[in-house]
Amino acid sequence: MRAFSHLEAIRSSIAALRANKFRAFLTALGLVIGNASVILVVTISLTSRDYILEQIQRVGSNLIYANYEAGNNSASIADGDYVKTADVDAIRAQLGSRIVAATGVMNSFDRMRVEGRDEDVAIIGGDQYYPVARNVVFLAGRFFDASEVLQRDHVALLIEKLARRLYGSQSAAVGRTVKLHGLQFTIIGTFKEGAETFGNSEITSNTVLIPITVLKYFARVERIDPLYIQVRNQADVEQCTRIVQTILESRHRPGARYSVNNLNSILETARQIAGILNVVLFIVSAIALVISGIGIMNIMLVTVTERTREIGLRMAVGAARRDILEQFLAEAVVISMAGGLAGILIGIAIPLSVRFFTDEFAIPISMLSIAVAFTVSLAVGLVFGLLPASRASRLNPTEALRYE
Repeated sequence: MRAFSHLEAIRSSIAALRANKFRAFLTALGLVIGNASVILVVTISLTSRDYILEQIQRVGSNLIYANYEAGNNSASIADGDYVKTADVDAIRAQLGSRIVAATGVMNSFDRMRVEGRDEDVAIIGGDQYYPVARNVVFLAGRFFDASEVLQRDHVALLIEKLARRLYGSQSAAVGRTVKLHGLQFTIIGTFKEGAETFGNSEITSNTVLIPITVLKYFARVERIDPLYIQVRNQADVEQCTRIVQTILESRHRPGARYSVNNLNSILETARQIAGILNVVLFIVSAIALVISGIGIMNIMLVTVTERTREIGLRMAVGAARRDILEQFLAEAVVISMAGGLAGILIGIAIPLSVRFFTDEFAIPISMLSIAVAFTVSLAVGLVFGLLPASRASRLNPTEALRYE
């Protein structure tokens, strides 16, 4: 009998809401927006987190990078403190099979005619290990090999944007020549970074890569900046970082300081920031749901007042206080669940629709956020519908019948 009573309460509540469709819609609208916001906020947060972590990992989650930081003597003495190619060789020898590659980068600049005007071009020198250590992506041609580095061949690679500006496409650049520091270099390939660093690395939108053995002739002082080491196992990164620090300090005079870092700490910091942001945004969305619940409570209190005579009639023909309580509580739950389900569908539909327009981002949909949104919708209906329902059930039947 109680099951029948519950079904009857739901039917009565649906009939009452259909009698005031527009008001029921406006009451549920807050939960539609709130639930959609919960799912969208969590989706945006997860997508942002995954994108940032993916970019860091594509740079090289096992990457160690080092450079000379500072000294306490004159510039002429400090020239000897800079990281040298001999230091790179020592690191390769000492770390051996624990690393995939170690490479040093030297930097220089020159002027080049690009699209009818002279522009500054960044020239970086690397060796055959550079593309492995930096996760470089080749777009056309090839990279220079060990023999070309050893023989100081005049070969070069162009960053994708510069190749496109100079020759129109990646493949068209291969085989052409460019003049750097008065020498002709044959372009053997084009490349791009494995992950966009937005100009925060040695690679810019106007970069030419040549063998480091050639670039040494253009530099007043040999200075590796930065030094990259790609470690084979992630668990070994921290220990290898300390070893690199020790090697650099032991090979140079006391007082010279070297910055040696890895991406593990950046990855962990990014995860922590994403987690905190997720919690904050979730709380903001939850507040929107609570406000929606207060709106439901206010509307239901008004509904109780408007239907006081109806409540009196139901009690007069034998309806128990529990039946009245169930009916009004059911109305609040139906409103909240209808709004909640609509909000969940909207919150899911928007991220799914984005997938039709781009494959660049993998947009995750959190099942936890859907479960939380559904649960909160039910809780909002129960909690904020309880006061109006309780007030309706406590009405005096005689006074209710007299109410105008």
